[in-house]
Amino acid sequence: MDVTHRQATAAPRFFPPPQAADAHGLLGMGGELSPEWLLDAYSHGIFPWPIDEHHLAWWSPDPRAIIELDRLHVSRRLARTCRSGKFHLTSDRDFAGVIEGCATACGRKHHTWITREMKAAYIRMHELGYAHSIEAWHKGVLVGGTYGVALGGLFAAESMFYRMSDASKVALVKLVEHLRHRGYQLLDIQMLTPHTQRMGAVEIPRSVYLRRVAAAVRLPVTFGSLEQT
Repeated sequence: MDVTHRQATAAPRFFPPPQAADAHGLLGMGGELSPEWLLDAYSHGIFPWPIDEHHLAWWSPDPRAIIELDRLHVSRRLARTCRSGKFHLTSDRDFAGVIEGCATACGRKHHTWITREMKAAYIRMHELGYAHSIEAWHKGVLVGGTYGVALGGLFAAESMFYRMSDASKVALVKLVEHLRHRGYQLLDIQMLTPHTQRMGAVEIPRSVYLRRVAAAVRLPVTFGSLEQT
């Protein structure tokens, strides 16, 4: 189920062109969360974001938020926390735990877009080698992390969570460091938030994003593991 050069450059198989999205970025409703649909979506700058348990929506907003891998802003305090060894960082050790944390931590339970179907779909993507997680542990307990989809040199970050202060930020710092080391070219975060903006996230026009996606997914890059960083 590899994303081939043809898939990366051809029009989407299951979707209208991303440029057909409305002013809010909504491209379409319905469809399915199969690996085939998800790979087609991410390789063309599209992502799923359910409105609720029963309504699946697909989005391609303009502008698009990214973190340039060489421009992450790490405060002095956060840098000290990263160096302190307070958190033990791993990759792909507990993907299901991370996605569950993203759905339930910090008051998100019953107020999240990560539905049961979304969790099952991304766990399947993980089993196929397309979705990856970074975990932050404290005294053997999972206290934070982030996960996303990796296609070639694109990493599409989906969500992050924390149960201890700074755990998600430390996981993000480690993710960016790992992606740089592995040769990734694009870290997508979909939409800008005050939190990610403080860490250096920026918005770029969708037209620019789509060109960068098309180039990134063709790169012979693999996620590997933190032990290789």
